[in-house]
Amino acid sequence: MDGFGKQSGTTVMVVDDVPTSRFAMGAVLRRAGHDVVPVASAGEALSELDLRLGAGSLPDVALVDVGLPDMSGFELCRLVKARPSTAALPVVHFSAMAVDAGYRCLGLDAGADAYLTVPAEPREIEAVVRAAVRGARRRSAAEVLAHRLTLLSEAIVTVQTARCLGELADAAAVGTARLTGTPAVVFVIGPDGEPHWGSSLNRPRNHGFAHPAGTPTALPDTAPHVAAARLITRLAEGRTGWTGVHSTVVPASLWPSGFFRPGVREDASLLLASGREGRARVCIATPACGTAVPAAPSRGAGPYRSAAPPRGATSHDEPADDRRHGAALSSAALPTERLAQATALAAEPLLMYQAERQIALTLQHSFLPQPYRLPPLPGVEVVVRYVPASRQAEIGGDFYAALRTPDGVLTAVGDVVGHSLDAATVMVEIRHALRAYCVEESDPGTLAERLDRMLVHYHPEVTATVCLTLVDPGTGRTRIANAGHIPPLIVRDGGDTEYVPVDGPLLGLGLERPAPTELVLTPKDRLLMVTDGLIESRGIDLSVSLEQLRKAAADAPAGVEELCDTLLGCFGRDQEDDIAMLALRLG
Repeated sequence: MDGFGKQSGTTVMVVDDVPTSRFAMGAVLRRAGHDVVPVASAGEALSELDLRLGAGSLPDVALVDVGLPDMSGFELCRLVKARPSTAALPVVHFSAMAVDAGYRCLGLDAGADAYLTVPAEPREIEAVVRAAVRGARRRSAAEVLAHRLTLLSEAIVTVQTARCLGELADAAAVGTARLTGTPAVVFVIGPDGEPHWGSSLNRPRNHGFAHPAGTPTALPDTAPHVAAARLITRLAEGRTGWTGVHSTVVPASLWPSGFFRPGVREDASLLLASGREGRARVCIATPACGTAVPAAPSRGAGPYRSAAPPRGATSHDEPADDRRHGAALSSAALPTERLAQATALAAEPLLMYQAERQIALTLQHSFLPQPYRLPPLPGVEVVVRYVPASRQAEIGGDFYAALRTPDGVLTAVGDVVGHSLDAATVMVEIRHALRAYCVEESDPGTLAERLDRMLVHYHPEVTATVCLTLVDPGTGRTRIANAGHIPPLIVRDGGDTEYVPVDGPLLGLGLERPAPTELVLTPKDRLLMVTDGLIESRGIDLSVSLEQLRKAAADAPAGVEELCDTLLGCFGRDQEDDIAMLALRLG
């Protein structure tokens, strides 16, 4: 605004069928610094709005005479407000004839923002126009903020449901891109300094983000991200105990070339966030021309004080609440900061889970014998396979065992119910207890009872499944006890394949157990024992999966090695649970 009443850059449409009146109103508005679009009828006004809508230059306010020749100003206002594309356009009615309260009420009821009785003082006309524009802009700003807060809440929900650090980084990147309208890359760095990154680029449209013009259609090469991760790690070094959001602008000379757009060298705006315990560091990177990082001055003191950035980088640290009213704060800055903080907090349990999972896998690999470490088992050929679940899955308690006893070869495959470090440690206890018990007793039914009592006594809240077999290599006589596990599969010569009809309650329930099932294996028979991680899939009934496994085993080549490898090739890809498998044949 230039002086009193001067408001440049505002466009006012004047709709009046009387040329002299239209000219007089336009002259008053032009003197106040407004651009004026004069039209003579309601139809001409609607056409002009359509043209300007296509060009992206709608007027800021419309002054509409009540007595137009083709329709009343009230009806024109209703039409304008009924169209979503023009509903936000403020309308001011004016008239020299319809001046009583009833007409003013009709105008307001039609959706108008104000009503002028003309002739009016120029200052009154200017004040009414300013008030209408000011109100419309405030409503527009509120709608934009509400929209951004909606996008923020959606992004935070997606971030909080991420199952791994890669998913977390991807979700935060897509959420940032929707908030800022620019490409975004997110790095999640744990205490060990290993970066996990995700990008909004090359995302399907059901993520709600349409690529801005000029963004690539595929993810950039890995090399730029490695270089960016090193730079971000340097920025985060030495910030132990620091929490909050730290913003930095890295000039193009330090940022990898073509990082956001192919062939374009540009500065990068970074938001670095830290969780409560400072364990997780999150960096959101967008082009510096975007709106992710506000240009606010540095506080230079307190817990938000910045570590020294790389040479040439500029930075500031300021708590989001203290910068709420900063004039230079962009409309996307605060939501993006909130998203950065939410991502850092969501990363903490994922990092803890990652460490816990690594401990559990170490336990499982330490205590489960590898194929080349199986004890000598005269008269029986035994093959085992153990495949940990994918990185996105939880920790399982699957196990296997192959033990030599005075009465033959004892084999077992089982699974502790649940997915946690506790499940892995209980698995180790069950396996060691089985090894100890079978020194004096090798009957599968007796062993199942003892394992059941052990769980009830020491771990009353835990249950487990297990299938135990005792094979006499000399006669092929086999005794099988099952505790809630998938029954063994017998693959006979010629493709005849069937499950052994043996069942029983889970371990840890203290229930009475049925007697073991007996059968005789021939030298050409193969006995297969697996955990449900091999075949269990969401949305597929277990009976269907069991039948698919039976058919695949019937078509597998001869040999126990070939049988295991064939089934892993058919079912063992991208499974959400660990897989333990044991196959045996008389030697």
